[in-house]
Amino acid sequence: MNTAIIPGSLGALAKQKGESIAETFVNADLIVIVDTSGSMASSDSRGGKSRYDVACEELAQLQNAHPGKIAVLSFADSTIFCPSGVPTYFGSGTDMAGALHFAKIADVSGMQFILISDGEPNDEQKTLAVAKTYRNKISTIYVGPEEHPTGRDFLQRLAAATGGKTITVDRARELKAGIEKLYLPG
Repeated sequence: MNTAIIPGSLGALAKQKGESIAETFVNADLIVIVDTSGSMASSDSRGGKSRYDVACEELAQLQNAHPGKIAVLSFADSTIFCPSGVPTYFGSGTDMAGALHFAKIADVSGMQFILISDGEPNDEQKTLAVAKTYRNKISTIYVGPEEHPTGRDFLQRLAAATGGKTITVDRARELKAGIEKLYLPG
């Protein structure tokens, strides 16, 4: 189990400022929901690393560049908040509908959502139904293989259902740049 605390994460800022995680969460304006299901262990990312490992590296850089602004959620069969900034790897199924339901509590004015996945939820229809209840947009980043268009297509439909944007990141190689493209006003 990884116990690192990423510089710039909500956990790091709470420790640095002597505040609670809840106090630092108030200043976050982006929820990154990271798929940590079994398929994210595929080692088809840069340097032969897993999609999960590269996603963690890129998220670390992003949080360091935008301290205290990004809350990280990790999901597979269940969903958890990761104040350390490191998504917990579960390696099981993909309850994307459950993850969106979990994150819904933060669906307040001005909050942004980005879902990172290879686009293979347990239940596509249930996932889309939950997404359509959001008042804010959910943007998506596809990190799966190019030869698997159904995952990418599903994430495009999910983003479109909420008015969000979608991008494809070549096997998690440029996740930080992709998130910044969706997150930062341009």
